[in-house]
This record gives sequence, C-alpha cells and structure tokens, in this order.
Amino acid sequence: MTNLQDLAPRDINILKFCFVTTFYPPFSVGGDAIAIQRLARELVRRGHSVTVVHDLDAFATLNHPPLPVEGSTDDGIEIISLKSSIGIASPLIVQQTGRPVLHAERLGSLLNTGRFDVVNYHNASLMGGPGIFAFGGSALRVYTAHEHWLVCPTHILWRYKREVCTGKRCVRCQLTYHRPPQLWRHTGLMEACSGDIDVFIAMSEFSRSKHREFGFNRDMEVLPPGGGTPDDAGESESPHTRPYFFFSGRLEEPKGLQTVLPLFRLFPDADLLVAGTGSLEMELKREAGRNVVFLGQLPPHSLAPYYRHAVATIVPSLSYETFGLVLIESMRCGTPVIARDIGPFPDIVTRSGGGILYRSEEDLLAAMHRLADDPDDNAAMGARGRAAFLNYWQNEVTTGAYLDTIERAMHGARAASRGS
Repeated sequence: MTNLQDLAPRDINILKFCFVTTFYPPFSVGGDAIAIQRLARELVRRGHSVTVVHDLDAFATLNHPPLPVEGSTDDGIEIISLKSSIGIASPLIVQQTGRPVLHAERLGSLLNTGRFDVVNYHNASLMGGPGIFAFGGSALRVYTAHEHWLVCPTHILWRYKREVCTGKRCVRCQLTYHRPPQLWRHTGLMEACSGDIDVFIAMSEFSRSKHREFGFNRDMEVLPPGGGTPDDAGESESPHTRPYFFFSGRLEEPKGLQTVLPLFRLFPDADLLVAGTGSLEMELKREAGRNVVFLGQLPPHSLAPYYRHAVATIVPSLSYETFGLVLIESMRCGTPVIARDIGPFPDIVTRSGGGILYRSEEDLLAAMHRLADDPDDNAAMGARGRAAFLNYWQNEVTTGAYLDTIERAMHGARAASRGS
C-alpha cells in the first residue's frame, strides 16, 4: 500500500491521474469503458491531467470492430496503447499467470517513476491481472470494480453460461466458457496483490455485498459511475415514426433480450428498437417479429434521441450487473425504465421513482401497457427519473464524489508503508 501520510502535503487541487484499463473507446464494448472515458474527460475539464493506458491485443481477442468514433478525439487525455509482437497470445499469458509478463518493463517505467499522483486500475484483467497492482510507485492506488472480476474468473457471476452464480464452481464454469482455468486464482495471488491497493471502489451497494459474499474481504467505497451531462440529452426529433420501446446493450444471453422479443408479438401497437451487437445477433434477428428493429452498434453520443423519444427503456438483464448505466442514461433523457428486479436495479429504480421493476414476462407486458397507455403517468415517472439523475448520477456529481474519496484517502490517518 501507498504511505498515505506521505501523500498528504501534496497539492490536492490539481492531480495527475493514470487510468489503467484493458478496454478504452473506441477499442471497447459495453458501458464500463464509456464510464471510464466520462470520468477521464470530466477530470480534464476540471483541470486535472489524465493518462489512459489500455491494451490493443486484449481488444483483438474479442473479434469485434472498434466502436464508431465519438466526435473529436482531442479531449486532452493522453492515450497509451499497448501492443505486443505476439498479438493475442499476450493477454492469454496474462490470463494464465495473473501478471503483466510482456509489458512489465514498459508499465514499470511508466507507473513507478513518480509521474502520477493517482493510479486507478479499472478493468485490469488482461492488462496484468492482480500482479499489475504492484506497479504505481508512490502514487495512491485505486481499483474500480466495473465487473466482478475480483471474485469471478468470468467477471459476471453467470455460472455455466445459464444462471446467476450462487456458489463457486469456477473450474467447471470456465470450461463452459471455453476458457482455460486460471490456476493462479488458487494460489492466493489475488489476496496478496490486493494489499497493494489503497482504495477499492464498488459501483453499487449490491456489487459491494456480492464481493463480500464471494470472499473479498477488503473494504470498498461505493461510488456510482457518471451517466453523462444534462446537455447530452438535448432536443431532437424522434428517430422513429411509430411509438417504440428501446433496448441498448450487448446482444449476449446475460443481457436478456431473448426474453423480451416474444412479447412484441403480443404488442403490435409499438416497436422495439435494439441498439447493440454481439454473438447472438443473427439468432435474435431470426426470432424477432416484424415490429423489432435492429439498429446495430451506435456511437454513444447518438443514443440520446433514441432514449428521449421512447415510451420506455427496457432493461431485461438476467445476470448480476455491478450497476445499471443504461437505466440512468434513460433517466437523463426523461424516459422511464422497465427493469428486471435483479442486482442493483431495484435500488436505482426505487431511489429515483423513475421506472417499474418486473419479475415475470407477464409483469413486463403489464408495465409496457401501463406506460404506453397513460401518458401522464409516463411523463411523471420520467420527470422523477430526470430529477434523480441530476441529483445523483450526472458526471459533475459522481466525479465530485470520486475526488472527495481520493482526497480522503490522501489525507487519511492510517498509513501502510512499502518500506521506502
């Protein structure tokens, strides 16, 4: 751990951050990388310095095209892209050893020289595993758990690719994902390396409790990600001529879109617009009715009009998310959400009053009818969600909470020296 008392005299107002993450836009899928980018941009807007280090070889393992470019890339963030001479074999070595083997020298020269005040590891799984936590020199070291990788080799607590995980069966589970088991997880490496991190951040109280349930015993701060700025929503014309519900996410089984499609055969008066791509895309298109429209992968900045003009955003995830970025992005635009009653979603919906929870397909169908048939109820729910977004989840609020956490850590009384 960093000696936090040694950090106390430094100027807390302007800090130099390094974000270490496996994926970063446009070389990313999912909302975690978007949340990292939003935080980085907001820190730069406030005058801080941010360097992002990510791994191109790890992104290549996904066999996925880069996200469409979101406007100008000149946002004041320094980007360092790691790439090895052996391609996707490099992240495979990390996956098996839990250490940054090929990039160790470069990471050491970058992170151990005292250049940064804060090193924030985001998605470190293929950047260097837990072994990368030893890099950081005298900087405050932070780990943000965008997924459940600290306790789950497959990251999402989705056991055997068919059910939420209620108890560890990790070796057998990894084989169902066609991944080689991570033997280092049985050596105590994660526990040993976690001692190098000063602050662990969970995205929700639910995620923190799951980490505890699955054996992660370090204290975790709960800090939600930012859902954008109020101006992101903007004014716009509807992108679709008929009433529609909206889904945004990866087209993979844990996201649950396959459970929604049959209902639209019973709901002919509205369409379902689907933004995203994934391994189930062709199968889902075959199953979909005529009132389901697949939009493909859209750049993040183009999603706001789809949220804003939807009857509601449907979030049918079957697995345990660490947060629910889609929910607060919808609320930012004043659109209610209909979310499965699972994981962190109940807390978000209950806290905001901006949506409806469901447990069965019958519940979902009833919620769809309610929000489509009662415009006043829909508008009131959307307004409550918008107000909650402004109070809790806009970038300015979440980044302020993040910086407060950093400041408390830097000025903390408890110190653990690395033996300087």
